[in-house]
Amino acid sequence: MRVLVAEDEPALAELVAEGLRKHALAVDVALSGDEALERLEVNRYAVVVLDRDLPGVHGDEVCRRIVAGPWASRVLMLTAAATKHDLIGGLSLGADDYLVKPFDFDELVARVRALARRSADVISPVLRHGDLELDVPRHQAVRRGRHLLLSKKEFAVLEMLLGARGSVVSAESLLESVWDENADPFTNAVRVTVSRLRTKLGDPPLIVTVPGVGYRI
Repeated sequence: MRVLVAEDEPALAELVAEGLRKHALAVDVALSGDEALERLEVNRYAVVVLDRDLPGVHGDEVCRRIVAGPWASRVLMLTAAATKHDLIGGLSLGADDYLVKPFDFDELVARVRALARRSADVISPVLRHGDLELDVPRHQAVRRGRHLLLSKKEFAVLEMLLGARGSVVSAESLLESVWDENADPFTNAVRVTVSRLRTKLGDPPLIVTVPGVGYRI
């Protein structure tokens, strides 16, 4: 799952981004409203964590454009404005949720994941296929009673493959959703990650390669 953090304080933006990445999310950062809109034109984001007081294009206007635009992104406003009037104003712009600074990070992660589950293409928090179970909120993968020690990328790839419910997922889609904008589009990161994931899942094999198309479970 890919998230955009639009926050004009670089230190806070990186703190939020790194914290979300620790929960197996791919995160891009925008330090202004203009930059956030540019990112949205290029990438698909399940959730946008949006500071309301962005320089350039104001956060309120960014929210309006997201709601009116072709994107399916959910908006979580993250702001220091804490009055009831501010809350009502933010939600009336079309924001899906509103969190006041300073905030509890576990709550932020929970809210981001909850919003992502409301997106059109987002899947159940607990995924099962045969003897494999993936508990997304708890970041746990179990097969035949054995807990699997998966990296954040391996976990996220497995989440996408299980969520596709047997459909083929292209390497490009995996790269776009699981890795952030710093990923090299010509890298073999997807192939290597899938290979390691296959090894950890064990036998019988679950991940099928569809030549020239992608992967499926």
